[in-house]
Amino acid sequence: MTKISRFEDIEAWKLARELTKQIYRLTSVGEFVRDFGLRDQIRRASVSVLSNIAEGFERDGDKEFLQFLSMAKGSCGEVRAQLYVARDQHYLTDTQFDVIYDMTINISQLLSGLIKYLRQSDLRGSKYKHHDSTKQKPES
Repeated sequence: MTKISRFEDIEAWKLARELTKQIYRLTSVGEFVRDFGLRDQIRRASVSVLSNIAEGFERDGDKEFLQFLSMAKGSCGEVRAQLYVARDQHYLTDTQFDVIYDMTINISQLLSGLIKYLRQSDLRGSKYKHHDSTKQKPES
């Protein structure tokens, strides 16, 4: 894995940004725009995906980053659940549903891969520089 120096370099974040853009576009027209509860909830969930990736990355510890990645993955599931509601209310066509659904699956898979990699890695810290646990601390 190459070193990630900015959250904007994370592929899952890039896709989550596109997901949010599409969610806002789809919820700004037709009957969807008048369903304030669902519209606002699906928007918040999609924003939560990219926000949690960014916030977790900017924190100092790998455990916190993993926690925020997990929350981002959960928000992907929330968007998927709300997509079903939107489709059942005929706010989305089957094609629109499929495109957004596939985006959330892709993001979830990327997040799962990143989570698995970080859990198994010996990299530590917010920027994931190599940590050599064999080095001894100097004596005081």
